[in-house]
Amino acid sequence: MTRTPHTHGHRTAAALTLLCALTATTQVPAALAAPDPRPATLDEVRRQLDDLYHQSEAATEKYNAADEKARAQAKKVTLLNSQVKAAGQKETRLKALLGSAARAQYRSGGLPAEVQLALAPEPEHALDDAALAQQAQQGTQRQLTALEATRKELRTRTDKAAEELRGLKSSRSAMARDRDKIKARIAAARALESRLQQSQLHHLAELEQQAQAEAQAKWVGTGVLDKAGTKASRAGRKAIAYATRQLGKPYVWGAEGPNSFDCSGLTSQAWLHAGIPIPRTAEEQWARLPHVPVSRMRPGDLIIYFSDASHVALYIGAGKIISAPRPGRWVYVSPAGSMEILGVVRPDA
Repeated sequence: MTRTPHTHGHRTAAALTLLCALTATTQVPAALAAPDPRPATLDEVRRQLDDLYHQSEAATEKYNAADEKARAQAKKVTLLNSQVKAAGQKETRLKALLGSAARAQYRSGGLPAEVQLALAPEPEHALDDAALAQQAQQGTQRQLTALEATRKELRTRTDKAAEELRGLKSSRSAMARDRDKIKARIAAARALESRLQQSQLHHLAELEQQAQAEAQAKWVGTGVLDKAGTKASRAGRKAIAYATRQLGKPYVWGAEGPNSFDCSGLTSQAWLHAGIPIPRTAEEQWARLPHVPVSRMRPGDLIIYFSDASHVALYIGAGKIISAPRPGRWVYVSPAGSMEILGVVRPDA
């Protein structure tokens, strides 16, 4: 259908307004590219919004990774502190034991062993008792010396771990600030999207679907699905069943369910409910899980997207995925090839 110049003018004006607002909002670090300030069509606006959402998801995944490392380090510090405390308590008991032995020896007058032997009511056992007491005292002293060394080592490790924790918390705070700045820009973009006419919003949605369909057709046209598996493993079926039950739930930053998810929150929980714990973030899932060729993937595998491994989805077969895509959307089924695929990992390989 041919649009009148009047409609096109409204659409272009709305696009310009949207882009101006995007560039006028809070500045982000240089590593996070700012939207192109040039005049744009709605299709260019769509591309820039996609890029902005990609930046936001990458920032969120990095924050999630930093948060996970900080929480793990905090547990390590807590454990080391408890070990230091236990070592200190044991050291106190051993010192008390040595003190008791010294006081007992003092009360006995510190007599030589041969005199104690002569005065003992049962001389045949006195020498044995003296030797055993001396051995026990020497053994306790050796334990105490070793324990003091262990406690000092534990304290050194605890201090080092605490310093690492402070660094991780600082890094997490910096990433949270970056993420919040991007969130502010996205909020502005979404607010302006809401001001577009219904026909313009409908056209934006059509453009997005068209771009996905074209990317999917190109991907499928490579023959990538010809050798792909069609049957999931037992655990893979459980992961898919879990993800399927989450369809329609909203995307929320850093969410792991049960009422909302981000992309890696959904995939990590799906596989956890299948009985296989996996890393929390897309980047760590890509780094630590076994890789399989895309042409050999099967339902239940995880597809990792973009060169920075900032997005992940659960492959369900027939060229489709279940994912939590981005803010303002919900868990849904979409074409697997609609985004740039980095690779595939298999949690139960």
